[in-house]
Amino acid sequence: MKTSLYATLQKKIIFVTLIVSLAPLFILGITIYQQFSRMYRAKVEEQIEYRARAQAEAVDLFLKERTAILAAIADTHTFQEIIDDKNLSQLFQIMNLRAGAFVDLGVISNSGQHLAYVGPYELKGLNYYQQDWFGEVMSKGIYISDVYLGYRQLPHFIIAIKRQEGQNSWILRATIDPDIFGAIVRAAQVGKTGDAFIINREGSYQTRPRFDGQILSPSKLDPHLFGGRTTLVEKEGSGGESILYAGSWLKNDKWLLVISQEIAEEMTGLFGTRNVMIAILALGIAAIVCTTIGITRVTVNRLRDADSQMNALNAQLMQSDKLAALGKMAAGVAHEINNPLAVILQKTGWIEDLLMEEDFQRSKNLEEFKNSIKKIEEHVERARKVVHNMLGYARKMEPHMEDVDINDTVGQTISILNNYARINNIEILTELAQDLPIIASDQAQLQQVFLNLISNAIDAIGKDGRVLVKSVRAGSELEVSVTDTGKGIPEELQKRVFDPFFTTKETGKGTGLGLWVSYNIIEKMGGTIFVRSKVGEGTTFTVKLPIIIPEKK
Repeated sequence: MKTSLYATLQKKIIFVTLIVSLAPLFILGITIYQQFSRMYRAKVEEQIEYRARAQAEAVDLFLKERTAILAAIADTHTFQEIIDDKNLSQLFQIMNLRAGAFVDLGVISNSGQHLAYVGPYELKGLNYYQQDWFGEVMSKGIYISDVYLGYRQLPHFIIAIKRQEGQNSWILRATIDPDIFGAIVRAAQVGKTGDAFIINREGSYQTRPRFDGQILSPSKLDPHLFGGRTTLVEKEGSGGESILYAGSWLKNDKWLLVISQEIAEEMTGLFGTRNVMIAILALGIAAIVCTTIGITRVTVNRLRDADSQMNALNAQLMQSDKLAALGKMAAGVAHEINNPLAVILQKTGWIEDLLMEEDFQRSKNLEEFKNSIKKIEEHVERARKVVHNMLGYARKMEPHMEDVDINDTVGQTISILNNYARINNIEILTELAQDLPIIASDQAQLQQVFLNLISNAIDAIGKDGRVLVKSVRAGSELEVSVTDTGKGIPEELQKRVFDPFFTTKETGKGTGLGLWVSYNIIEKMGGTIFVRSKVGEGTTFTVKLPIIIPEKK
C-alpha cells in the first residue's frame, strides 16, 4: 500500500513540476547566462590586467635589485680598487652569487675607454664614447639601456652606474643575461595561446615573443595605445581570432610589458557553463523524476533506521532487565553464602583457640589439625572472593587498594591458564618490562581482568597459535596488552565488544559479561581499556592503568 502511495506521489510531483517549472527554468537560464557572460568577461579582463601589472612589478624589482647591487659596488670601491682585474673578478663572482643574471662586468673611464673587464667577450680596450648609452649614463648617473647589438653583435642590454670620485668620474657597467630576463617575463604566459613580452616605445621587441617575431624586430602593437600604468586592448589576430592585450609600463617608462591571450581560450569556462546549462535544461525533467525517487528512498531508509533504533532500544531494555535480575540474584546468593562462611570462619578461630590448650598441645596430630584449619581458612577466603566477583557483575564495587606488582599478577594469571592453553597447542609468550613500579591497586580485580582477556584470546585462537602478553611503562601509566593470532573482530563489531551480553562466541560458549566487567573494573581504577583488531590478523586488547605509588606503611 505504501509503495503505491509513493508511486502516485512521484507521478504527481513530476507532472506538476514539468508544467510549473519548465517555462521559468528557460527564462531563468537565459538571464543567468547573459549576466554570467558579462561577469565572466569582466573577470577575464581583470585577471589579465592583474597578471600584466604583477609581472611588471616583478620585472621592475629584478632591475631595481641589480641596479642597487651595481650602485653599492660602485659606491664602496675606489677607482684604483675596481680597475684591478682580480678585484673586479671577485666582485663579479659575489654579484652572481648574491643575485645572479649578470653576464659581464666592466669599468669605463669618462672618456669612454674600457679599462677593466670580466666576462666572456673581448671588450677590454674598446672605446664607447660614441655609443648612445654612454652619453645617457654620463648625464643621468644611472641608466638602463634598450636592447641593442653593440660591439658583440648580439642582442643585449646593460645597466650602468656613474661614480664621481673627486674630479674624476667613471662608469661601472654590467650586462644582464637575456635568457634569464626573458624567462622572468615569459613566466606570465598562461595556456596554449598566452604570450608575454616587452617592447620599447618604438614598438620593437626587447624580449623574444612566444609565437611570432624576434628580439629587436618590430611588433604589431602601437605602444601609444597603452596609456597610464596598465591598459587593456582588444585586437583581431591574423587568423581572425580576438586577442586581449594587457600592457603595463615599467617604472623606467621606456619598456612596456605586454601579456596577450586569445579570448576564446579564456572564455572556455563560459562556453562550458553554457553547455552545462543546456544539459541542465535538457535533463531537467529526468532530474525531477530522479529527485522524487531519491527522496522516497531516503524517507523509506529513515523509517527503516527508526525501526532498527527502536529494536535496539528494546534490546537494551531487555538487557537492563537481565542485569537487574542478575543483581537481585547475586545479592541473594551473596547473603546466603556469606553467612555460612562467617560461621565457618568463626568456628575455625574457636578451634584454633582450643588447640592452644594443654591436652591438644600433646596430641601427635597437632600439626595436621593446624594445617587443616589453615586450608579451611584459605578456601573460605577463596569463596568470599568468588562472592565478591559475582557481585561485581551486578553493582559497582570499589577497589580494595593494596601493593600490586603488575608483572607478578600477569604471571599468576598465566600460570592458571597454561594447562588450558597447552591442551589446545597454544603458546603464551610474555614481554614484561623489568622496570615497572609497584602500584596501589586491587590485585584480585586486576587478575580477573587479565584472566578474562587471556582466556578470550585462547578461545579466539581455538587451536594452534600464540598469545603475547606485554607490559611497559608509558609516561605516567602502565600498559598491559594481550595479542592473539586469532581470526580477528570485524570493524563494525569492535565498538560493541564492551557491551553487556554481547559476545562473538558460539551460542552457549559465552555470557558476554567478561569484557563488560573488565571495562568497569579498569574504569573504576581510573584506567582505560581498548581494542585493535583486523580480520585475519588477530586482536590486541590494551589496558592502561595510572601509576599510583602506594602509601608508606
